[in-house]
Order: sequence, then structure tokens, then C-alpha cells
Amino acid sequence: MRFAGFCGQRIHDGLEFNARPFGTMQRIFQAAAWLLAGTIVVLSLGPPSVRPVTGAAHALEHLLIFLATGMAFGLGYPRRVWLLTIALPTFAAAIEVAQNWVPGRHARMSDFLVDAAASCLGVGLSYAFVRLFNPRFSR
Repeated sequence: MRFAGFCGQRIHDGLEFNARPFGTMQRIFQAAAWLLAGTIVVLSLGPPSVRPVTGAAHALEHLLIFLATGMAFGLGYPRRVWLLTIALPTFAAAIEVAQNWVPGRHARMSDFLVDAAASCLGVGLSYAFVRLFNPRFSR
């Protein structure tokens, strides 16, 4: 292996690869993760009139946004897998509990279970993706 001397790229057996493969993309995923989390807060705690109607099943809507959020956090913070598997279900629980104080909203245990499972699945999928495409990645 030798350094190519350009933007952190290295050459190994004639193949170029970036020494920091998730550098810029990691920042993009971090921003996307926080934007998704903010979107969840607004859609969950805002008045029902701000919630878009998608036509999809209620549980599917929850599954997709929390899966995307889990994947974004997992790709944005790949060395924090265990923290994310605790923090994201806690976030889902906090959202459901906070809905008790919002007029026109109600907390459901089924929503929490879907949200927590989907966010953990997203983190797990992102972890598998990082491990698959970057075998030298270590926690």
C-alpha cells in the first residue's frame, strides 16, 4: 500500500480507495438524520392539519420514516451503534408520551413498537452496510 498524496486516497495493489471512505458522506447522513428526527417531531407533535396524507397504512408510514431515520443515524454515526440502539427507541417513546399533551393526538403502544423496531432495524442495516463495504471498519 502506498499513499497517492491526493485527498487522502491510497493505492493498494493498483486500486485506488479513499482513506476516509465515509468522510463527506458521513456528514451528509448526519445532517439527514437530524432533519428526519426534526421532521418526526413536527409531524408527531404538530396539529393534525400539518400532517400530510399519503394514503399508505398508518403503520407503514411509521415504519418507513423510522427506518430511514435509523439508517441515516447509523450511517452518520457508524461507531455509535450501541448508543443508537438505545437512543432511537428512547426518542420514539418520548414522542409517543409527548403526544398525550397535544390536543388531537394520542399515544399508542403499537406505534412505539413499530417505531422502536424500525429504528433499530435501520441502525442494524446501516451497520451491516458499513461492515460489508468497509471490512476494516472497527467499532
